[in-house]
Amino acid sequence: MELLAFGKTGWGDELFIATLMTVAVSITAMFIGFLFALIFTPLKLSKNKFFNLIGNSYTTIIRGVPELLVIYLFFFGGSGAVMYVASIFGYNEYIEINAFITGSFAIGIISGAYSTEVFRGAIQSIDKGQFEASQVLGLKRFVYFFRVIMPQMLRLAIPNLSNVWQITLKDTSLISVTGLVEIMRQSYIAAGSTRDPLFFYSFAAVLYLLLTYLSMKLINRLEIKYSRGF
Repeated sequence: MELLAFGKTGWGDELFIATLMTVAVSITAMFIGFLFALIFTPLKLSKNKFFNLIGNSYTTIIRGVPELLVIYLFFFGGSGAVMYVASIFGYNEYIEINAFITGSFAIGIISGAYSTEVFRGAIQSIDKGQFEASQVLGLKRFVYFFRVIMPQMLRLAIPNLSNVWQITLKDTSLISVTGLVEIMRQSYIAAGSTRDPLFFYSFAAVLYLLLTYLSMKLINRLEIKYSRGF
């Protein structure tokens, strides 16, 4: 256990900070994913063929491309795009995008594609009478969506969103390629320094399982809350 001690003699404090970084990236990515889902879910449900094509293209492409490739595209391609725009204004130095921002945004887009499908399925599972009643009452779309449809959508979506959260949490291990020090990156550094990869990679697995367990307990509470009366 000396390897996990806090201070200069062990890696406990570094792994603790790396765990907080993993949680921060996961929550940020999930939030970004929700924003994308709120944008693209109406597009997928739209009767307009153009909007429907945009929504379907987003979910099909993102879910069909490996997550690591998406991260590479945003990390290296994003820097290239920023440098190209900067060169137009006469700035020709190398620009590197912050790894936290890049990683969170890349994983958020991936999370958003899966969340979009979850929200779409949940909305389509709501009784059509709820939509018709809202229209008969003369409620504005913004009001009846957030006051009538969304609470019912969340009740149906939360069980599947737990799977999206697990995917998002595990995908954070992929952003170690950007140099961001999260659990996987810190475990790699510690394993290389101590030449004890089995111990640190096993401990990394324990940390991921612990985060998954605690988050599932929280999600189960939310599921019970939104399922009251059913």
